[in-house]
Amino acid sequence: MSNWTLRCSACTRQLPGDKLASLCPDCSSPLVAQFEGHVPRSAITGAPSLWRYGAAMPIGPDEAPVSLGEGMTPLLEAPNLARALGLARVWIKDEALNPTGSFKARGMSAAVTRARALGLRGLVVPTAGNAGAALAAYGAAAQIPTCVVAPETTPRAILDTIRAFGGELVLIAGHIGDAGKEAVRLATERGLFNVATVREPYRVEGMKTMGFEIAEQLEWNLPDAIVYPTGGGEGVIGIWKAIGEMRRWGWIPDDAPQPKMIVAQAEGCAPLVRALRAGAEKATAWENPQTSAAGLRVPSPLGDRLVLRALRESGGDAESASEGELNNAMRELAAATGADAAPEGGCALAVTRKLVREKRLDASARVVIFNTGSGASYR
Repeated sequence: MSNWTLRCSACTRQLPGDKLASLCPDCSSPLVAQFEGHVPRSAITGAPSLWRYGAAMPIGPDEAPVSLGEGMTPLLEAPNLARALGLARVWIKDEALNPTGSFKARGMSAAVTRARALGLRGLVVPTAGNAGAALAAYGAAAQIPTCVVAPETTPRAILDTIRAFGGELVLIAGHIGDAGKEAVRLATERGLFNVATVREPYRVEGMKTMGFEIAEQLEWNLPDAIVYPTGGGEGVIGIWKAIGEMRRWGWIPDDAPQPKMIVAQAEGCAPLVRALRAGAEKATAWENPQTSAAGLRVPSPLGDRLVLRALRESGGDAESASEGELNNAMRELAAATGADAAPEGGCALAVTRKLVREKRLDASARVVIFNTGSGASYR
């Protein structure tokens, strides 16, 4: 028996945590892991990786994680950026230093750990790039065959990384939505398990450790706002889930102010920004998605309801940046901090600047800005 169950994020269906599951069998919505009982903060032990939070993760007592040392990435205070933005304090959470160069390593470590425990014989994922590289690497570590479906426009460095880890690479015309359709077809045809964003419940569990880490790195405090470059949405979903769990378990005071969750998207693909402005519960697909930030080129995120829910529950916001703004901010972020910023990180910085300028983010705010991947992947 596992110490967690799976509950539907939209209806009342619950499923056991020790059985293979994808979307809710009743309504096809994402499933979310729910942990039983109390997890004390004293249970956080071990090496500086995300698995130090193993007591709050979906792993059995006799199981070993599939790990490459992911997590516990630097939280870099950037006083010069704070001055330039007009904010009280700014930190950059630099996910580029994960083993496969992005935050996707976290989710795939958790997902492949469960896949191995469940005896799965093959995994498939649609990707804009970084998720495919992460799946190929963690599949290699677990010796589980992997198939990655990616748009032909994916940065060449990322495609080369997927091949280097031995993943089968299927290139398609179009965007990640088209890759998703092909992944579904391949999963059915070849008996592979589809680990697409929120299609299975455990990638979010790896992502939530970013929330745990921010709190621990800030001595069990939280910032006033978290700005996250968002494509599929699992990062925002995971961090907001972590904040709820930390409150429930007493890791942080239950009455402590909660951070505003802020989504940053590219102007050429901003379905969540549009949905929040419209007051919608669900995003409509973005027509002809275009942006140089491959991780943000997600026209129809499956986790849209959960992301929008997190924004509303946290009193958060969503905004987009133009290609010029995000690329200029990418260079600014790198030059100001030494972090190897990707376009997605540049987008988060550009959106932060826009929100301060429009007084949607108070000048007294303490803000964590995420750089979700390595700029080297684009060079």
